[in-house]
Amino acid sequence: MATRTQWMIDEWASQSLTRQVVSVLAGTLLLALSARVQIPFWPVPFSMQTFVVLALGMVYGPVLGAATVLTYLGQGLVGLPVFVAGGGPAYLAGPTGGYLLGMVPAAWIAGELVRRGWGADPIRAVAAAAAGNLAVYALGVSWLAVWLGSLSQAVTAGLLPFLPGAVMKIAGAGLLVWGVMRYAGKRE
Repeated sequence: MATRTQWMIDEWASQSLTRQVVSVLAGTLLLALSARVQIPFWPVPFSMQTFVVLALGMVYGPVLGAATVLTYLGQGLVGLPVFVAGGGPAYLAGPTGGYLLGMVPAAWIAGELVRRGWGADPIRAVAAAAAGNLAVYALGVSWLAVWLGSLSQAVTAGLLPFLPGAVMKIAGAGLLVWGVMRYAGKRE
């Protein structure tokens, strides 16, 4: 028997093509706006991109969530200024390109875990967001290591300073989605 969360995600994914396209475009708009939101924080400021990626994956489900992020990356690839500091092929090929590419599996992983019922419990919802976020850092730090010539330098520059902000975004995305799922379940 399907869980309530799985039913909600499957329902979203089974909508008309028009509704799915509108959802993807709305998601890419949210991603572009979230890239421009800079939160002052210690030791480094952060954007809200990964928060939105995780939340979209968890709400849209794995396929529509990943498709939304792929569309967003495509918009940036053709030169639309949707990333933190612009767009274009050089941006994706640059030192932060791995983090951007890691957002695709992040949305899929978080969405798949919620589809399997992890969104029904706050701890597991946060864990689903954390599992998705691991993909962002795995690809991002690996890509950065190629640029810097050293994995230790990539970890020092591209992971450690961002962990405090990542913890906040992971917890926020997981708890937000759990709350939305809980509220939607009560309204049925």
